[in-house]
Amino acid sequence: MYTGLHLQRKLKRQLAAGEAEITVVTPDPYMTYQPFLPEAAAGSISPRHVVVPLRRVLPHCRLIVGQADAIDHAKRTATVTTLATAEEGTGPLQLPYDELVLAPGSVSRTLPVPGLAEHGIGFKTVEEAIGLRNHVIEQMDIASSTRDPAVRDAALTFVFVGGGYAGVEALGELEDMARYASRYYHNLKADDLKWILVEASDRILPEVGEEMGQYAIRELRGRNIDVRLNTRLASCENRVAVLDDGARFPTRTLVWTAGVKPHPILAASSLPLNARGRLACTAQLAVAGAPHAWAAGDAAAVPDVTTTAKGPDGSPAECAPNAQHAVRQAKVLAENLVASLNGQPLTDYRHQHAGSVASLGLHKGVAHVYGRKLKGFPAWVMHRAYHLSRVPTFNRKARVLAEWTLSGLFKREIVSLGSLEHPRAEFELAAGGEPPVRR
Repeated sequence: MYTGLHLQRKLKRQLAAGEAEITVVTPDPYMTYQPFLPEAAAGSISPRHVVVPLRRVLPHCRLIVGQADAIDHAKRTATVTTLATAEEGTGPLQLPYDELVLAPGSVSRTLPVPGLAEHGIGFKTVEEAIGLRNHVIEQMDIASSTRDPAVRDAALTFVFVGGGYAGVEALGELEDMARYASRYYHNLKADDLKWILVEASDRILPEVGEEMGQYAIRELRGRNIDVRLNTRLASCENRVAVLDDGARFPTRTLVWTAGVKPHPILAASSLPLNARGRLACTAQLAVAGAPHAWAAGDAAAVPDVTTTAKGPDGSPAECAPNAQHAVRQAKVLAENLVASLNGQPLTDYRHQHAGSVASLGLHKGVAHVYGRKLKGFPAWVMHRAYHLSRVPTFNRKARVLAEWTLSGLFKREIVSLGSLEHPRAEFELAAGGEPPVRR
């Protein structure tokens, strides 16, 4: 989206004259601002304000809602399956191009853990965030109404795997929300809920530094959250989370946030990849050895020219696959692409890491920015201020700020809209069908 924004500005005259065309192929007609997913899950922000509609912000681009299944860069052709492909019966669309920009991001990195595919819940999309919110409240409803102690305990046990941004922020926000919601249940107390964070390494939130990471652990444990370091999930079959330290937790909620991997479209292209499956790029954001191909974001392995550090294999260090780099790379990519069309010199991408901020729930957070370390309420304010400044479009900024203001004045919403996942269920039941099975 950011590359398209900059390109339509840089090529405004050519687009108006019909000398250029920008085509954006995307599975969803919106861009998700992922740092707001935890707050959307907690109900602090409406789901529709976490996403930016591409048709509105890219009016001068041709938008194709579909999936790129393969790329033949030698022939300059992308094979795209659209929403109409199955209806037309004509097969995938063969889309020719002159210049290729690959920025598909990443997908959840799963491991061959028994039962994970059947019972795990991801946290990378707005649909998953809202589904998880509905699921947590629904488990509280189950625990409140059941007479089986085993069912109650499993419903009130929530296991999160992964101690990075996604796992820690999602757990912190949802624990806050569930703790607040418990006061409205006649037979549930906040202490009845069991929250477990499983992390394979010896620290959480490595981006904010060791000191702030240790503070985050103390903060979470102070809220009776079981933080288990140097621990892995061994199995989750039959809705029992089994850890490699021997602990067993019957649970109906297992959230998997243990890392990401490059998008599968990269492997389906003829472009050079590095050992981790990311596109091998130059500092100018061009794909190495592939003229007329460009990449940015999580999919691109871009050398970090601001440091002399080396990677594990002795090669130059790469820019971290995070949003801080991605949005800045998009601007440089657009400028370099236009410069290459005009025969002008290209610019290296360089950005010194500014720091990191993370939320641990309402009014709680950690931050390490420009060498300054903050925790608690000041860090939480910085977290919100930073992301409000980064979320695209003034429209979204105003709506998010309004919702934060209203949520500070009024009580939290604790309604589950799980029926949204099965919108036709009521009609199908009325027509004689079977009710959907809830997990």
